[in-house]
Amino acid sequence: MAIEINKEVSQGTVEQRMVYESGNEMAAYAAHQINYHVMGYFPISPSTEVAQFLDLMKANGQHDIKLIPADGEHGSAGICYGASAAGGRVFNATSSNGYLYMLEQMPVQSGTRFPMVMNLVCRSVSGPLDIHGDHSDLYFALNTGWPILMCRDPQAVYDMNIMALKLAEDAQVRLPVLVASDGYFTSHQKRRVQTFAHRADVHAFVGEKPPEGYNQVLDRNNPITVGPYMNEPDYINNCYQQSVAMYNAADIFDKIRQEYAVITGRDYPILDLYRMEDAEVAVFLMNSASEIIKDVVDQLRAQGIKAGSIAPNMIRPFPAKKIAEALQGVKAVTIGDRADSYGAHGGNMTNEIKAALFTHRVTGTQVISRIYGLGGKDFYAEDGHHMFQLAIEAAASGEVAVPFDYYGHTPGDPGNAPKRVLEPLRYEDLKTGLITVDRDEATGKLKVKVPPIRQLTKKPKRLAPGHGACPGCGIFSGLELFFKGIEGDIVALYQTGCAMVVTTGFPYSSHKATYIHNLFQNGAATLSGVVEMFWERKRRGELDAYGLQDDFTFVMITGDGGMDIGMGPAIGSALRNHKMIILEYDNEGYMNTGAQLSYSTPLGHRTSTSNVGKHQGGKLFHHKDTAQIMAATNIPYVFTGSESVPQDLLRKAAKAQYYAQNVGLVYGKILITCPLNWLSEEKIGQTLIDEAVNSCFFPLYDIEEGITSITYNPEEKGKRIPLGDWLKNMGKTKHLTRPEYAEALKSFEDEVERRWMRLKARHENAYL
Repeated sequence: MAIEINKEVSQGTVEQRMVYESGNEMAAYAAHQINYHVMGYFPISPSTEVAQFLDLMKANGQHDIKLIPADGEHGSAGICYGASAAGGRVFNATSSNGYLYMLEQMPVQSGTRFPMVMNLVCRSVSGPLDIHGDHSDLYFALNTGWPILMCRDPQAVYDMNIMALKLAEDAQVRLPVLVASDGYFTSHQKRRVQTFAHRADVHAFVGEKPPEGYNQVLDRNNPITVGPYMNEPDYINNCYQQSVAMYNAADIFDKIRQEYAVITGRDYPILDLYRMEDAEVAVFLMNSASEIIKDVVDQLRAQGIKAGSIAPNMIRPFPAKKIAEALQGVKAVTIGDRADSYGAHGGNMTNEIKAALFTHRVTGTQVISRIYGLGGKDFYAEDGHHMFQLAIEAAASGEVAVPFDYYGHTPGDPGNAPKRVLEPLRYEDLKTGLITVDRDEATGKLKVKVPPIRQLTKKPKRLAPGHGACPGCGIFSGLELFFKGIEGDIVALYQTGCAMVVTTGFPYSSHKATYIHNLFQNGAATLSGVVEMFWERKRRGELDAYGLQDDFTFVMITGDGGMDIGMGPAIGSALRNHKMIILEYDNEGYMNTGAQLSYSTPLGHRTSTSNVGKHQGGKLFHHKDTAQIMAATNIPYVFTGSESVPQDLLRKAAKAQYYAQNVGLVYGKILITCPLNWLSEEKIGQTLIDEAVNSCFFPLYDIEEGITSITYNPEEKGKRIPLGDWLKNMGKTKHLTRPEYAEALKSFEDEVERRWMRLKARHENAYL
C-alpha cells in the first residue's frame, strides 16, 4: 500500500498524539472528544464496536454521552431524530440491513433539517446473508438528502467525524451528515492515527455547543410545529431549499477541510487525485481500495504508462464538475463500483460519472464499468492492474469491448452444484406415536402423554451434527429437546442469530427439515405468509402430489435479541392467530454480534454495551418479560421451558404442536446457556440453567387458553436458592455480589420476587 509519510505524520498548529487504532475505535474516539449529547444505537456488525467502545469509555467516566440502546435500527433512528429536534448534538452508527431498516427515517431528518452525524460502516445487504464489506448499503443512502463523506482509512474516519459535525451545523447547510467507511477493512483494520491531544482543541474547531437557535422544540417562548403536512407548492419549495443546502455543503466542506488542514496538517480535498496531472488512463475507486490502486499507478508510471487514480472524499453532493475536469484529458477510465445498480448497466458511480462527462461536454473519455469486491471480496494490486488494463486497451483501440461487467465472479459449473449430503427425514421415524395429546371434554384442557426421554432417543434429530456453534452453546441441546416433543414434519424459519449463522454456511446446511431464513424484524410475518399459503394451497388441492401424510408444524426460531427488533411483527402474527409456533431461545443478549445488551439482558449484567466500571455497573434497566407480553395478545398457548426439567419441556412441546395445528399461534421461551458471553465455564452450563430456574429468575409455567399454571415450583420442592447463588457462577454478574453493587442486586432481587409473586397469584386465580 502506498504510504504518504508526510500525511501519516502530519504537522499542524495544535498538539496531536499518535495512536494505533481501528476505524471503529476512531469513530468512537472522535465522538467522545466531541462529547455528543445523545447516541441512539442498535448493534449490527461491523458497526457495533462503535457503541461498544463508547460504552466502555462511559463506564470509565471519559464522556457524558447519553447512550440509548434501541429496540431496533428503526427505533434508534427515531431516538436520534427526536434528540436532534430537541437541539443537542446527536451521533449514531449502523450498517447494511440495519441502515435499510431505518431508511424511511433518513429523509425525514434531512427534510426537516435537523443536524446529526451517523457513521455507516458499509456492508453487504441481504439476501442471501453476508456480513462483509461492500457499498450496497451506501448506495441506498444517495437519495436520502444527507451529505456523504468518505473514509479510506482509520485516520480519515477520525478526521471526517470531526469535520462532519461542523458541516452539519453550518447555517448554510443544517443537514444530517453520513460518514462512510468500509466494513471489516477500515472498521477493524488498525493503523497509526493522529488525533487532537486535547478535547478543548476539538471544541475550538467544532464549537463547544451547538449554534444558537438550535434549541428547537425545547424553546418554551417560541413553540414550533415539526414536520407539518404540506401541499404544493410548499412541499416543492421545502425540497428546493434542501437541495440548495445540499449543494452548499460542497463549498462549506471545502472551507472546513482547508481550515482543518491548517490546524492538523491533513487535507481532504473533495476529490483525491493521484498523479492525474497528465494521466491518459485512470481508475476511479472509493474508500479502502483507493489506497491500494496508488501502488498500481506508481508501477505503471515506472513502465512509462501515464496512469492516475481518482477517489472522492465526498459523494453527496456529487462532485460532477470536478470529476469531469479531472477526466478532461483522459482517454479511458475504469470505474469500480462495489455495488450494482441492478439493470442500470453500471453501478451508481459509473452512471453519475457518465452523466457528469456528458453534462460538462467531455466527449473523448471512454468509460468502462466493473462491479467488484462484493461480499467483502478482497481487492489486491493485481486486481488494480486488471482494471487499468481494461482502460489501456480502450485507450489504444478507441472503443470499449465490454462496457459493463462484473469482475471477480466465477462461472457456474453444473458439476459443482450442491449435492444432498443427508437423506431427508422419514415421516415414519418422526411420527412415533409415543406422544399423544387429547382434549379432556370435561375440563377443556389437554391431556398429554409423554414417555421417558430414553424412549425417544431413536427419534432422528432435526439438526445434523457438525454445525459451528461455540463449545457449550445451549441452543441446540435445547432445541433438540423441544423437537423431540414434536411429531411428524416441520417447516422451520430461523431469524438471524447464532442458531442461523452456525448451521447454514453455504453450500452446507445442518438442517434436515425445510429451513427458511429472514431477518430479525420480519421472521414472524414471513412465516405467517408460509402458513397461510400452505393452508390455501391445501384447500385448493394443489399439494396432493407432494406425499404430505399429515399437516406440517410450522416453527419460527428466534433468539439473540430477535424478540426486540422482531416484537412488532410477532405481536401482529399473534393477533392474527396464525397456526404456528414462535420459539425463543433466550441467551440474554445479542450473542451473534458479540454479546451486546438486548432487552432480555437482566439488570446489572455485563455485556459489551453495558460495561462495568467506576461510573456504571452493567445494564441499567430490567429484562423484558416476552412470555407475558405475548400472553397479553390472548393467543391460545404460551409456555416457558428449560432443559433442567426435560419432561416438562417435552409435554409443552406436544401441547404447542396441538395448538399450532388446531387452534392458532403458540409462543414459547427456553433459557439456554452461552458460556462464551456469560463468561462461565462450559462444564457448568446445566448447573447454571438449574440455578436460574430454582432462583425463580426463570420460572417454568404455561398459559393455556388464558389459564396460568406453574409447572415447576422450586419452593414446593424445597429447592429454591438465593438469586446470588446463580449470579456468582458467571463472570458477567460476579460484580453484583460486591458491596458497591448491593443496591443493583437488591433491585434485581426485588424484581424477580415481584414477578414470581405475581405469577403465583395468577396460578391460584384463573381470572388473573
